Amino acid sequence: MIVEQIYTGCLAQGAYYIESKGEALIIDPMRETADYIRKAEKNHAKIKYVLETHFHADFVSGHVDLAAKTGAQIVFGPNAAPSFTAHIASDGEELSLGDVRIKVLHTPGHTMESTTFLLFDENGKEYAIFTGDTLFIGDVGRPDLAVKSDLTQEDLASHLFDSLRNKIMTLPDYVLVYPAHGAGSACGKNMSKETWDTLGNQKKSNYALRSDMSREEFIKEVTDGLLPPPFYFPLNVGMNKTGYDSFDTVMKRGLIGLNPAEFEAAANATSALILDTRNHADFVKGFIPNSIFIGIDGGFAPWVGTLIPDIKQEILIVADEGREEEVITRLSRVGYDHTIGYLKGGLESWKNAGGEVDSIESISAEGFEELTKKGDLQVVDVRKKSEYANGHLKNALLLPLDNINQEMASFPMGEGKKFIHCAGGYRSVIASSILKARGFSGLVNIEGGFAEIKKTGLDIEVSKEATSCSNS
Repeated sequence: MIVEQIYTGCLAQGAYYIESKGEALIIDPMRETADYIRKAEKNHAKIKYVLETHFHADFVSGHVDLAAKTGAQIVFGPNAAPSFTAHIASDGEELSLGDVRIKVLHTPGHTMESTTFLLFDENGKEYAIFTGDTLFIGDVGRPDLAVKSDLTQEDLASHLFDSLRNKIMTLPDYVLVYPAHGAGSACGKNMSKETWDTLGNQKKSNYALRSDMSREEFIKEVTDGLLPPPFYFPLNVGMNKTGYDSFDTVMKRGLIGLNPAEFEAAANATSALILDTRNHADFVKGFIPNSIFIGIDGGFAPWVGTLIPDIKQEILIVADEGREEEVITRLSRVGYDHTIGYLKGGLESWKNAGGEVDSIESISAEGFEELTKKGDLQVVDVRKKSEYANGHLKNALLLPLDNINQEMASFPMGEGKKFIHCAGGYRSVIASSILKARGFSGLVNIEGGFAEIKKTGLDIEVSKEATSCSNS
């Protein structure tokens, strides 16, 4: 028996490859399926099943493509109603794979179709559970993503309480726990950086598995402090439920190199967004006017999903040479399938062709400190409310990047420079690019963000409440 976790760090997502006696299955695959197919072919195994723990919200799964390419059967748990052909398993149903078997445990709560898959080894002994977003290491799935008119987050949390106690906590302590996500995912609140554990350890350390916890306490703790989910979550659920263009089609459509004249023509002929994915330090020095920065080396996909409201938006890419395919792949993972080309040769080719270049003024934290000695400055902090409350510059306006599109009217208008910072410099450049594209002027990015500001002699305030134009 082979059990392999295939972890994608940029989405904090775990997919799983299980193989026994020439048969294999994949649990919660990523959008791009070639690696799974190659792995099975190398081992002379046939992919028999694609198991989905639920309709994922934070990424587009590869189940439809994988089934089409391999003939594998897609399997969901009870209550799932996809628009494509799939086997909807019953609670307690068992699937055979070579010399091992997988038992379907319906564990509603994160969503109503959420299912945990229990793997028995060749000797019939419980080996591992693949919990999807039902149980994480150190946390459980948020119960607010499947809220409907007749189903509140408290209702879902109550279902989750029963699922954990009746289906999961009754299993032996030695069983391994393999979740769909780790730290960094927006699908939970306090996930561990560890990506697997034993169930016994989780019973001791996971707050949600305390044996003395009442249903009411569980509901209160699980629902407390939930931030609004990213905008793209329900859109990804829809794609996972109804199907999507094949990954190959998305890549063929997007991986088209355009010379500067062709790139400019495409930008002028369409409503395409120019997305610049280079390093933030390079972006501020020069970029195509009206382009938006979201760097590939930061929290790329979640920020794309949060800040680009139309998932069908046509996109033109500016990337470091050699990384264009990576950018298009990572866009597709969160359902942004309409890239229509990239700038061949990167920004240098644009400059060499005489293309217009814009820039964003930047200042070091030390330089900013010197300016404060001459009078009060307009400062905008684009971190989260919790970060602001733990320490911020006096009189800084909080405008969290997450809500910048909705709260832009709160940004300071008029003459004078507006100094923008985040924690380390990535988010402030995103914010500056969006604001500049919307016509705001006088923007100055503070290099290194709050991490560098704290090293100066400037006064830092700590407060429980934030001066903010947003509640998130």
